[in-house]
Order: sequence, then C-alpha cells, then structure tokens
Amino acid sequence: MPSNNLVEQKIVDTLEKNYMPYAMSVIVSRAIPEIDGLKPSHRKLLYTMYKMGLLNGERTKSANVVGQTMKLNPHGDMAIYETLVRLTRGNNALLHPYVDSKGNFGKQYSRDMKFAAPRYTEVKLDKMCEELFKDIDKNTVEFVDNYDGTLKEPVLLPCTFPSILVNANQGIAVGMASNICSFNLVEVCNTTIEYIKNESVDILEHLKAPDLPSGGQLIFNEKDMREIYNTGRGSFKVRARYRYDKDNNCIEIFEIPYTTSSEAIIDATIELVKGNRIRDIVDVRDETDLNGLKITLDLKRNTDPDALMNKLYKFTPLQDSFSCNFNILINGRPRVMGIMEILKEWIIFRVDCIKKQTLFDIEKKSDKLHLLLGLKKILLDIDKAISIIRNTEQEALVVPNLMKGFDIDQVQAEFIAEIKLRNLNREYILNRISEIENLQKEIADLKDLYSSEKKIKKVIIKQLEYVSKKYGQPRCTEIIHEEQVEEVTSDHLIEDYNLKLFLTKQNYLKKIPLTSLRNSPDHKLKDDDFIMQEIETRNKAELLLFSNRHTVYKLRIFEIDDCKASSLGEYLANLLGMEDGEEIIYMAATDDYKGYMIFAYENGKVAKIDLSSYATKTNRKKLSNAYCGLCGLVYISHIIEDEELVAFSSLKKVLIFNTGRINSKSTRDSQGVQVLKSKKGSIMTQVKRINEVSFKDLDYYRTKNIPAIGCYLKGEDTEDGQVKFEL
Repeated sequence: MPSNNLVEQKIVDTLEKNYMPYAMSVIVSRAIPEIDGLKPSHRKLLYTMYKMGLLNGERTKSANVVGQTMKLNPHGDMAIYETLVRLTRGNNALLHPYVDSKGNFGKQYSRDMKFAAPRYTEVKLDKMCEELFKDIDKNTVEFVDNYDGTLKEPVLLPCTFPSILVNANQGIAVGMASNICSFNLVEVCNTTIEYIKNESVDILEHLKAPDLPSGGQLIFNEKDMREIYNTGRGSFKVRARYRYDKDNNCIEIFEIPYTTSSEAIIDATIELVKGNRIRDIVDVRDETDLNGLKITLDLKRNTDPDALMNKLYKFTPLQDSFSCNFNILINGRPRVMGIMEILKEWIIFRVDCIKKQTLFDIEKKSDKLHLLLGLKKILLDIDKAISIIRNTEQEALVVPNLMKGFDIDQVQAEFIAEIKLRNLNREYILNRISEIENLQKEIADLKDLYSSEKKIKKVIIKQLEYVSKKYGQPRCTEIIHEEQVEEVTSDHLIEDYNLKLFLTKQNYLKKIPLTSLRNSPDHKLKDDDFIMQEIETRNKAELLLFSNRHTVYKLRIFEIDDCKASSLGEYLANLLGMEDGEEIIYMAATDDYKGYMIFAYENGKVAKIDLSSYATKTNRKKLSNAYCGLCGLVYISHIIEDEELVAFSSLKKVLIFNTGRINSKSTRDSQGVQVLKSKKGSIMTQVKRINEVSFKDLDYYRTKNIPAIGCYLKGEDTEDGQVKFEL
C-alpha cells in the first residue's frame, strides 16, 4: 500500500536540506586543494606513507600503501591507487613528484598507456617530502579524528615552501572548479623571499611564467600573464618542441603541451592528412620508449619542416591552452586568488606553523629546565637525598619527603626519585645541570622568536633558500615571446598554385591549373557559347564576380573545384544562387585588394572605385550596390595602376583619356565624373584599352582636361575595320 504520510516541501528547502551538504562536502573534502597544495586524498595518502616509515625506509608494494590508506580514506582502493599514481615520479604529472616509484605507472602524456596493478608496483616517499612533514610532530598543524575515530590525521601538512604553486593541481567540484598550473621551484622560492622583503614587489620580475612538467614552449604574453598573476584567472598557450632529422627527413616531437596526449595529436594529424589539408606527411607513428615521448612524422621531399610545424600548431593539439583558475580553500572557504594573495595566505600559514613549533619547543625545554633546576638543588647535599630515600619506610612517601626536604615540586621529585643509584654522584649531576644555562638562553631566544613576526619571517626565508638550493632544478618549459611566433590561419593549409579562370557567355566558370592547361588546351563549350574573359591568378586569391544586377559575388578561388579544359566547368547560376535573368558580366581576381575598378556608363561618366571597397572583414558572399545602376554600363575593368582608355560616342567621336585624371572613390555605387560630353543627345557606346586600338595619330584624340567632347574618327582609322559603332 502506498504511504499517505507525504509532506509538501518547497524545492528550495529540499535543495538546501539535501543537496547543499553534498555540494559543500565535495568542495571542502574532495576537489579543491588547500594552502598546503594538497587535496584531502593526497594528504591522507602521503601521511599514511609517512607513518609507515616510507620517508627513509625501502619501497613497499603499492597495494600495501593503498590498504593502509583506507584507514584514513574510506573510498575504494582503485580511487586511492589512482591518486597515488599521479603523485609518482613514473607518471610525470608533477614537477617535483612526492612519491619515488618503481614499475609501470603509465604516463601523464598518454591516454592509452595504462598503469600496472598495485601488486606489481613499489613506492616510497621522495626525499622532498621531508619538507612537507618538517616538524609535524611538534604540533605545527592541527590534528583531527579520522572517519571512525580510531586514528588522528593532520588537517594540513606544514610545507616549508609554497607547494600549492610548485605542483599542478586540478579539481572539479559542484558549481566550481580549480585548475592551478605549476611554477618552477627556484622561481617560486625566490619570489616568496622577495615578497616577504617587499610586499609591493613586481611578481612577474621573479616568477617568469608557469613551468610545466611536460616541457614544451610557453608563448609569453605579458598582458595575459599579468592578468593571471593578479586575478588567478586567464589562460596561456603552450606548444610542443621538436627536432628535424635531416638524414631521415622526419620531424621528431619530444615534448607536448601538458593539457593533451600523444594519441590526440596523432589522431588530429591523421585527420588532416586524410582530408588532404596537409600533403607533406608520409607517415605518423608513436615511437615513445624508455627514453621518453617521441612522435615521428615522415616527410615528403623538399618539405619545409618549420612551415609544416606552424600549420600543425594551428590545427592540432600540438599547441594548446592552459586555463587557470586559482581556486583554493582558505579556512574552509573557496577563494580564487592571484599569486600575491596566495603567497600572503601561505606566509600567514607558515608563520602560524612556526609559532606553534616554537611554542612546542619552549614547553619542552621549559619542562627539561624545570627538572634540571630540581636536580641542581640536590647537588648541595647528595647524602641528604640518599638519606631521605633510605629512611623512608613507605615507597609512596619517597616523593613527598623529597619535596619537603629540598623544597621542590612533585614533578622534580619524581624525576630525582627515578635517577639510578649509580648516577647519584657529583660528576653526573654536574654534567646534567651544566645544560641549565644553555637551556635558559635557548628558551629566551625561542620566546623572542615567538613574539617577533619579523624574526619568524627570517626563518621562513632561510628554509626557502635551503629548499631552493637542495631541490631546485632548471625550467622544463621554455619561454618564447609572442613576437617570435608566426600567426597561422586556415589559409596556410591551402595549396597555392598558378591557374587560369575562364568565364563564358552562358555563365560557365572553369578553373584550370596551368599544368593541366598545357597538356590539353582545347576547350569544351556548349553550342553557341564562347569564352568572353580569361584571367591568370593563384589558388589563394579571391574572385569578384560582377553581375548585370549591380551585384558582386565573392568567392575564394580554392573553394572552386579544379577542372580540365575538356569539361564545361561550374554553372554560376547554381554555384552563386543567382536570380532569374541575372548574369555575370565580369570577373576580377585579387589577393590584396589593390588597384581600382573602372566603370563607364552611357551618359559619358566614368567611376574609379577603390578595389578595397569590396573587401569585408566577415566572409560575406554577396554585396549589393556593386556599381551605379542609374545608367547603362558600357565598360568594366580591374586595373592595378592608372592607364589610358579610349572612349567612343554614338556620333563617331573618340576621346583618349587617362584614368589618373579621375579621383578614386570608396563608395561602390558612385556615379563617377563626366569624361565624354554629350552632343545632340549622343551617348558613350564603348570603351577600349589603348593597346586594343591602332590609331595612326593617338595625340589627335588625346585630351588633357576632362570632360571633353572628343574628336571625329579619322577616315584612315575607320578603314582598318578596327572600330565598329553600335547605334
């Protein structure tokens, strides 16, 4: 029977009661690292290994470590082992691994290379972990009960250097995430020292850039790096490193970005080769071995390896971005912080650790001093002490009688009573109490240290200098500046070659490589069709196609399929999606949009339009108002430099003029300027280039000033049959 005891509850209340505790647990207890640079799973594992004596002892089976860690970490054994794997030297995930390992632990840079089972691998703590656990037994950090209350575990580890910045850390919680890149240990220590000395220091002067264990080249952009350092958010680019083997004509890639894998790079490269976007690679293979990562690319002859790698950087994960999100738990609360804030919080943490350690030492030394001061009192009369003990009939009264006889407290009396009979001599007691003066001085120094934050910071600096000197190593990731990097676009994948374009009257377009044209120059055309324009250009150029509807269509020539002279070519009405009755009347090719478009109209006006007016930032395929539509068009041409043109009127008048006398316009549909004056209602009928006529006296038709009416065509120039007037 279904229960009728249902209680209505607002969804907000349900979320607050059930989901929020879970979300906070994931944030605080699992995914976000704390100021010691560790997540709880890391800390529990490392502390277990520390208690197992693996800091100085021999390696033990990983399965043993995993089993012992389950006393602190109630998760499954595989989850614990995967945490262990990432901390090992064998996995290459950290700049300074915390676990010295033996066996197969997979590789951070490989997606498919799996780690061996824990029964086959062996581990111990790396020597550097001495700095993680330094003075942990001196109350430097707080301890809490484990999940079942049977053991104690540290809340944080008292790291003597900012490990939060030295080893990369990534975590995904509920509603937030953390992604902290690693920095070079020497640079981090030096930066922290400089920050302690001067809180206004320019961090970027000392902390050059992130340093990733996978190496590679970091593309340095100062603005982006400062944003990361100041806000804790941002991204930077890392690219692979390679060498060219001239003897075998191959490229060997030996370092890749931290955020990708060798398999992802190989897959992306193969896709480019299969899609004919890159034609210079013969073979791609993974040659990773015991010496480390190696991806080999066999090349075709005469391939430029640097140019090829620039293309691969652009279109494969050989260049990738690392997105930073410096989200760290501070006192149980997540905070996204810049480098300076992180260092400030770490220094506060370390000052507290050293204060607690100093207080512990003061208490221990004070207890010892107290005992020795009691011992000093019996030096005055050893025989009396022996007599008191000897003449006391009941054992329980020995301590009270010593207290009364020498005016000492119970702790001192207990200490004296426990001294062996053989040590009740003057020499032993003198040797012991000679420590009193040194102890008093040490306690005074410790109290002075405890009360002076300035002196505590000097201790921190000394420890940082020691860590930097002992464990520092050269940068793994090379820094290259943005100016050194060639900007690669999709055009770099386009094969460039010489070709010819043919436009027919019936609007077929042929794109024929020159090599193909030499082999078969005869064109196939439809009945009554003919080639009305041909131009020579390159595959990477852009094509402008002007229609009789005052529109220009733009195409990238590489988007048009190559064809042979024996084919009809592309039908432009289908290719461009033109309207009914619309025809292409002229085409122009350019790769830099230099030069001008010349438009001549029946009313005698000529417009000179900058070709750059047809360039667009977006990849627009169609531009309206490509030229003026107020009057009939009689001539259209693309020129690079000014030239002489010959204009003809319906009155058989001719005018030779130079386009240099016409001011260029940026407005595409400009009407232009009057060049040929109208007389008795005459119109301009045609325009030709100067090399298309063979007049005997060119100067007769030339004019220096426009507009002009022109001169009648001489009889000797018409007899050639070179000029026909269409009335």
